[in-house]
Amino acid sequence: MCVQIFCMTGRNTNIYFQEATYNRLRQITGSKISKFVNEAVEEKLKKIEKTKIEDLKKRLVKGYKKVAKNKEMRAEDKVWEGSVEDGIK
Repeated sequence: MCVQIFCMTGRNTNIYFQEATYNRLRQITGSKISKFVNEAVEEKLKKIEKTKIEDLKKRLVKGYKKVAKNKEMRAEDKVWEGSVEDGIK
């Protein structure tokens, strides 16, 4: 017989809510405040991470476009491209 055990690890923390916010939270979630807060924080973290990735992509595209417009950089890229190809052959 095989038994699977799922262990959830986590950390306890104290969070301050204004009384009105806590009351609304309690009305909506009942006794499952921790689960609700954890899900809300996870959702917010995912949005922040997605925004950071999108910002990085925008900066990279901007940098690539800047390099593409720079004639000196393009000429240097061709020199490097040739030397890399020589090493591969």
